[in-house]
Amino acid sequence: MTDSYTSSTPPRTATGWTGWVSFGGIMLVLLGLFHAVEGLVAVFDEDYFAVPSSGLVVEVSYDVWGWVHFGFGVTAVVIGCGVLAGNRVAQYLGAILAGASAIIHLAFVPAYPVWSLIVITLDVFVIYALVAHGREMRLTD
Repeated sequence: MTDSYTSSTPPRTATGWTGWVSFGGIMLVLLGLFHAVEGLVAVFDEDYFAVPSSGLVVEVSYDVWGWVHFGFGVTAVVIGCGVLAGNRVAQYLGAILAGASAIIHLAFVPAYPVWSLIVITLDVFVIYALVAHGREMRLTD
């Protein structure tokens, strides 16, 4: 017989998978910083990239690409900090943001091919970490 002060289920303990979620949060912060730097480079030095803006999948100026990357960067840093704090909403938004980041970098591949593929790979790891193991970051008492 249980009284009103004891729970019938044992408390959950941390598992080794919380490291994946922490990795996802840290990678979101780093991806955010990468996006921000890439955005600032696009705004201030258009000649840095491999092709002119007319050679991109979506034909807009590098200024527009720069501000999009910078906005994504700031958002990713904030959401990454939320993931590290164990916020469930931040974990969902982090997975969505990583997916959007991968799509943006698919469109940005002609401008900076190797770097875009590296960021897409990191986005996939972040999505895996947050979707597969996100529930284990926040333990119930």
